[in-house]
Amino acid sequence: MRILLDECVDWRLARDIIGHDVKTARQMGWTTIKNGELLTLAASHFDVFVTADRNLSFQQKLASYSIAVIILRAKTNRLSDLRPLTPKLLAAVEVAQPGSAKLIEAD
Repeated sequence: MRILLDECVDWRLARDIIGHDVKTARQMGWTTIKNGELLTLAASHFDVFVTADRNLSFQQKLASYSIAVIILRAKTNRLSDLRPLTPKLLAAVEVAQPGSAKLIEAD
């Protein structure tokens, strides 16, 4: 899968997403682009968009985009808080469907 990490997700998490082609919004030069336009751009290059922006699913009509969205919910956006979500993230990536959103949070 081709995965894009939003700029609000620590870029080092990409190292834990093994077996996938992972890029960050910064690597793509997309750091100043707003969510709607970002999703449109991402959909033409990626299969999955990973963010920590909890409001994204309320702000955008995700069903109209040809990319799956995975939202990480942790105590903070620090790598130490996001890293424990990696197994659930990897499982969600495997079944991700375009136009859908999946919330991943700690137990």
